[in-house]
Amino acid sequence: MEVLLSLPIVSYFFSTSMSSYSTSLNLLFFYLTWTTLVLSHSPLKIEVMSTTAIRILFWLVPSLFFLIFDTLLPSLSENLKYDGSSALPPRDARSLAGLLALAIGNLALTTGTEAAMSLGLATLIKEPPFRTSTTLPLPWQMVKHIALLFAAREALSFYIHRNVLHPSSSARQGTSALTRVPHQLRDRAATQHARFAHAHRAAPFSLLAMADHPLPQLLLHLLPIYLLPSISGTAGGLPSQPRLHVLTYLVFVALATLEETLAYSGYAALPGVAAGGLARRAAAHRAGGGEGNYGPWGFLDWAYGTGLGGGRDGDDAAGLVQSGVEGLRRSGEGEGEEE
Repeated sequence: MEVLLSLPIVSYFFSTSMSSYSTSLNLLFFYLTWTTLVLSHSPLKIEVMSTTAIRILFWLVPSLFFLIFDTLLPSLSENLKYDGSSALPPRDARSLAGLLALAIGNLALTTGTEAAMSLGLATLIKEPPFRTSTTLPLPWQMVKHIALLFAAREALSFYIHRNVLHPSSSARQGTSALTRVPHQLRDRAATQHARFAHAHRAAPFSLLAMADHPLPQLLLHLLPIYLLPSISGTAGGLPSQPRLHVLTYLVFVALATLEETLAYSGYAALPGVAAGGLARRAAAHRAGGGEGNYGPWGFLDWAYGTGLGGGRDGDDAAGLVQSGVEGLRRSGEGEGEEE
């Protein structure tokens, strides 16, 4: 504990206005709370209950807030949406109740599916898939692992979204392992995804992040988040970490959930370059009928040429990379001409 409190990077994560004394007290309180939680509950219960609480806090609560705002102040909300009034939620109470029931049902299904997979994996490997201990992971280690997890999620989301949920002729001819998914399952997932997620081409609202058909919902929103973290200790592992610490996984789930909530909000006036680009990419994906913008951040869309405008103006991660590459290329060409 003394080693943890003495780490300079820990203090960096807190506000500079906080004294070292209050920071130490907060860390001590967190450590004692975490230790009590670990000693009084099973690893599976900690994982499942924590991820459920995270999804409620970072998706359901903001989604309901956005829904109330869009419903009570439609004239103001439509000015903030990418597609104006067409992107507003339905005003019909029955339709809204159906969407809310589907979203909450998918939340419960996600929780149950993750619990079942973790229980099955724990039975198979004779230990929980995540390392749940009173020893806290180092901050730099968490940052490194979360970056790797986001990179893996970007790749999985892109290939599942493009090759399974939107299987074009080019995707069917590919050699990716994902293209070998049984045709009936793939066709069913694609059909239901088009029926539920692409019923309308307007920009989405945050509630729709969990309002897809259950099959594509699990494939696109649970599998890319859960797969690599859960098998990190059974398939070679992450660097210098036999099994991912459950706290690292929970922070990753929180960030990914918040990202999806903002991306599906449909608001054009989100703070920050990345948040605005994420929402624009999601809106362009729906407006284009699912013909592009398959990855959350757009790196692979940029590489494969499947972007639909989310990164062409430099307002998301892929757009920033593309702008940087083009800038370096123009700079190199300018130097060559001067010589």
